[in-house]
Amino acid sequence: MTRRFFLRSSALTVMACSHPLKMFAQNENKTSAMAKAATKFLSVLTSDQLRTAKLAFDDGERVYWNYVPLTRKGVSYKQMTMEQRRVADELLQTGLSVKGFQTTKNIISLEPILRQIEQSSRRDPDLYYFTIFGDPAGSKPWGFRFEGHHISLNFTIAPGGTASTPMFFGANPAETESGLRSLSAQEDLARSLFTSLDPKLRSAALISANAPADIITSNADRVDPLEPAGVSARELSGNQLKLLMKLIQEYAENMPAEISQQRLKKLQSLAVDSIHFAWAGSQEKRNPHYYRIQTPAFLIEYDNTQNQANHIHSVWRDFHGDFGRDVLVDHYHEQHGK
Repeated sequence: MTRRFFLRSSALTVMACSHPLKMFAQNENKTSAMAKAATKFLSVLTSDQLRTAKLAFDDGERVYWNYVPLTRKGVSYKQMTMEQRRVADELLQTGLSVKGFQTTKNIISLEPILRQIEQSSRRDPDLYYFTIFGDPAGSKPWGFRFEGHHISLNFTIAPGGTASTPMFFGANPAETESGLRSLSAQEDLARSLFTSLDPKLRSAALISANAPADIITSNADRVDPLEPAGVSARELSGNQLKLLMKLIQEYAENMPAEISQQRLKKLQSLAVDSIHFAWAGSQEKRNPHYYRIQTPAFLIEYDNTQNQANHIHSVWRDFHGDFGRDVLVDHYHEQHGK
């Protein structure tokens, strides 16, 4: 294996070969679509809703995120008419792939089930909030957030770049009595990878016999790399490497194709021994478990420990790009010489 990450997946190889000018044009189109949808969303709100939904780009709320049920700044589905909801969802769809949008709706659909289980009114599928930061119709950076219980989607848009992290998806119950499984691939692919390791590698990948109670990075506004524990991709066989790449792709493909392709393309340039997979807890389904995938650029965390290990938390964090920090540095440097 070479010093650089060699992608064996033909799908990823095709993505990596995309022409850079074409990719730039696609990103420009995505940025334009987001701005157009956000501007339309703001235009259908009442004056009272507008005051709630639109905040300054530099408002501290932009970098505060959470995944528990609480009242958020922004305007919720509950406060919208059916037409406003339709326009709001048009905006949300610009920030997600078809798969990501369906995942989002599946997670929201669990709220009535959870309300019945817990007999709690705080479990409400209408308590998901849209917030716009800055002016999408202007020339300066802006952003938007969609957030509620078990979902936090954060987008920052600047000329020449779009950021999409932190991106959090959770599920409770992860598997319903009817058999609906939200985030099933994120669980099954990782378990398949871990159990495919030989005893020596499995021992190295297992960082603790007990899974942590939640994702380690929680809802911090900025994260640094965790200990690069577990096994490196260099130690994996060809089939195991394919599993790891498929698992990362599962997370990336919730994002629009333009963004996910860029992320997977960047993955190629990483040194193979700088990508680590670590597991904690049991390898058996419906027993508490945790895993993480860490590279120099990003961290994926997954935890399933609560409610008899039927309650998933998962997140993608960029060390330098959460809330568009890298995009904004580039923008201010190019546009303002800062």
